[in-house]
Amino acid sequence: MNITRKKLGDAVTENIISTEQADALFAFFQTQSQDAPKFSATHVLYYLGGCIAIAAMTLFMSLGWESLGGAGIVLISLVYAAIGLKCTNILSAKRLNVPAGICATFVVCLTPLALYGLQQWLGVWPARDVYQAPNWHWIFIEVGTLIVGAILAWKYKYPFLIMPIAITFWHLVADSAGILLGVQFRWGFSELLSLYTGLFLIGVAFLVDVKSRHNADYGFWVYMVGALAFWAGLTLQVFDSGLSNFIYFSINVLMIGLGVLLVRRVFVVLGALGSFGYLSYLAFDVFSESWLFPVALTSIGLGIIYLGIVWQKHEKNMAKKLRLLLPESFRELLEVRS
Repeated sequence: MNITRKKLGDAVTENIISTEQADALFAFFQTQSQDAPKFSATHVLYYLGGCIAIAAMTLFMSLGWESLGGAGIVLISLVYAAIGLKCTNILSAKRLNVPAGICATFVVCLTPLALYGLQQWLGVWPARDVYQAPNWHWIFIEVGTLIVGAILAWKYKYPFLIMPIAITFWHLVADSAGILLGVQFRWGFSELLSLYTGLFLIGVAFLVDVKSRHNADYGFWVYMVGALAFWAGLTLQVFDSGLSNFIYFSINVLMIGLGVLLVRRVFVVLGALGSFGYLSYLAFDVFSESWLFPVALTSIGLGIIYLGIVWQKHEKNMAKKLRLLLPESFRELLEVRS
């Protein structure tokens, strides 16, 4: 629920609370939510600046770095990491937790660069194009990044630090499978591997969510990466029959329901995209020449709207009865997140 000054003002108008109480409540809620990620100008600037800095040291590395040699790359990475940690500690002391978490994440994202430079320095990095096949050089980088990420997450406990950890784990699973099964198996089963990795991460995110339900939202980024990995692996599967396409649609509908239940928008967005894709398949492939299909689809849409109206009228009682069937820890999680 988004509590705004206008809503508190409406409560004053209805004589539910006084003006002084409304002002005190608004100040309290602002203090409580100042460190929670939200779509505000301040937080957009925080994350934009952080993403630019991270991208500069990861995605947009040019071959010009090679002229520095392995030792130079390691040295520059360590200098930037020291600056990042210093900024993290300064911002943390000032209780600016969002930018402090971004600076700590910047340090984690420097780890692959430093480990790459270290391998160059030691002369173990292969001369051939290492991007063509999974190998232990990447495993070394990924495991090292996980270790550094885990240490910083344990020390600073900022939710944004979980993002590079989850992404690195996804890559580690893919590269490990590629080495163990062979490159041809890796690419042949990459979609399935992504799907199962996503399921695993979603399960981990749920456990983290339950354990940290009274603290910061540590499950957010694990849910994000897990849902993307699962949905991408699912969507890239080959659906060559009406039944398989319907199963795909049903899974996407379940994702929407799961997103509503867990109050996680990423499931709703991805599920909606998948559902729209299935409806497009029906419109352009199955019922391309049927004038009844748009009529039927419109009826279904209006029926869903009606169900929403019915649910809104009885939502409180129905939600209460449904939650009584759930474990206490899960009920507490839903109450905190909703």
